[in-house]
Amino acid sequence: MAKIRPFRGNRPRPDVVSKIACPPYDVLSSEEAREIVKDNPMSFLRVVKAEVDLDPSVDVHGEEVYEKSAENLQKLISDGLMVRDEKPCFYVYQQKMGGHVQAGIVAGASVDEYRNGLIKKHEFTRPDKETDRARHVEILGANAGPVFLTYRASKKVDEIVEKVRAGEPVYDFTAEDGVGHTFWVVDEEEIITALENAFEEIPALYVADGHHRSAAASRVREIRKEADPDHTGGEQYNYFLTVIFPDDQMQIMDYNRVVKDLGGMSETEFMEEVSECFEVLQADEGKPTGKKTFGMFLGGKWFRLRAKEGSYPADDPVESLDAAILQANLFSHVLDINDPRTDSRIDFVGGIRGMAELERRCAKDAVAAFAVYPVSIGELLAVADAGKVMPPKCTWFEPKLRSGVVVKMLDE
Repeated sequence: MAKIRPFRGNRPRPDVVSKIACPPYDVLSSEEAREIVKDNPMSFLRVVKAEVDLDPSVDVHGEEVYEKSAENLQKLISDGLMVRDEKPCFYVYQQKMGGHVQAGIVAGASVDEYRNGLIKKHEFTRPDKETDRARHVEILGANAGPVFLTYRASKKVDEIVEKVRAGEPVYDFTAEDGVGHTFWVVDEEEIITALENAFEEIPALYVADGHHRSAAASRVREIRKEADPDHTGGEQYNYFLTVIFPDDQMQIMDYNRVVKDLGGMSETEFMEEVSECFEVLQADEGKPTGKKTFGMFLGGKWFRLRAKEGSYPADDPVESLDAAILQANLFSHVLDINDPRTDSRIDFVGGIRGMAELERRCAKDAVAAFAVYPVSIGELLAVADAGKVMPPKCTWFEPKLRSGVVVKMLDE
């Protein structure tokens, strides 16, 4: 079963929501965030990336940054720009990106279910990033950025969501990137109960995006639990902010790679090594057209790589993933890049930036780029169900959830 809980959201006034709502903290550099907030004192980036209000020399993981985040959130509240709902609610959050539409339930998800494996993961987390997010949540006293969850679609949930979407939204705006955001408040007890009951029939939820935020919520719950002599398990800190979408509405884009050097090899030597496990052909463009094929930009030209049969275990749900094949047979085998999470010779580029960004990086600070065919939602669920993890940087979900559309406070 999946246990979800309504909560009293702290939300922007409708007249300022488009100014407050911002991209998630981890898709922008501090420099990019500073540019965005220069002319917008309301931006929620001042809460999720509060270093924008401090000297550029500041340690972005320093206590002063977390304290500034809390100060900026309280200012939005005290200025009346964000207002807390009077009663616990669920919410429906719809996004429209071009022809793609997805609508999810905003709810508190159970830390216990996360810890017990009923909310399944597909990525490893880094302790330093967990610590950063946990400290942010603890000092803020709130979940400021939602975790993106998915589940195998349920007709019962779909029908409830459609009923909500037939009503009048409280927000309906288009962000600067062209993505539309529509938001409904679900405060009717009958619908709240129906959603709770419908999710109780769903066997598992899956973390799509937000593994570090999920782990941070678990850490903070333990801190709060230890400090609360009257802990019952029903407190809001036992639940973390999520938006839960059905799997048939998920859109996963490619997550591409660039490398800084060829490990001392010439381009000719490198191509010979690559040819051991891949068929190599010159191509007019970089975007792969199917699985087990890759685009490679090298020496100002695009090439098409096709993984040779027998060069990977086809029946393994992880090792047969395109990112795993590229990692094992090219980055590790040829370039000696064995841990892409920590090796500074490799970097990752979200597919939303397109092939032109890979070419730009090769002109700026990389020697080669690799375009990877997107992972399917079915592959993600299969890996999570098997209790395994994907290679780093496999999934780039679009559209991204905006931060600041609703905040979940840790108190009641």
